[in-house]
Amino acid sequence: MSDEQNSLVLSLDSGGDVVIRLRPDLAPGHVGRIRELAQEGFYDDTVFHRVIDGFMAQGGDPTGTGTGGSKKPDLPAEFSKEPHVRGVASMARAQNPNSANSQFFICLDECGFLDGQYTIWGEVVEGMEHVDALPKGEPPREPGRIVKASLRD
Repeated sequence: MSDEQNSLVLSLDSGGDVVIRLRPDLAPGHVGRIRELAQEGFYDDTVFHRVIDGFMAQGGDPTGTGTGGSKKPDLPAEFSKEPHVRGVASMARAQNPNSANSQFFICLDECGFLDGQYTIWGEVVEGMEHVDALPKGEPPREPGRIVKASLRD
């Protein structure tokens, strides 16, 4: 599979696209889940409900509250030695390491304290400026929205 066929495109309501190269070499189960949810339209019209300047932007919750997920079972952790640096896409989870489901975050800066504790599944290769421009807050007053999530083929 070429890199181009292995990309998730998040079209944001700001008018910008964020292209994330998927990393099945690091987390095949999580990449499979992201692909499946994107194909089902799960991420369409969801918000970035937690955006912390200098840290990360979190989305993927259909309720927009940070407490929801998909109806699919939680995923077992696929931790790697890959560092959490600016542009890395990683799965959000509860305290249990095997509780990732649909929520994810994109690092806005270096976040080494997360290394080895969260599953990295991709990296932004285009449109990081659109992630940087997301409204900040926990939650933001008017959160940025994913209009459509699609796989590039």
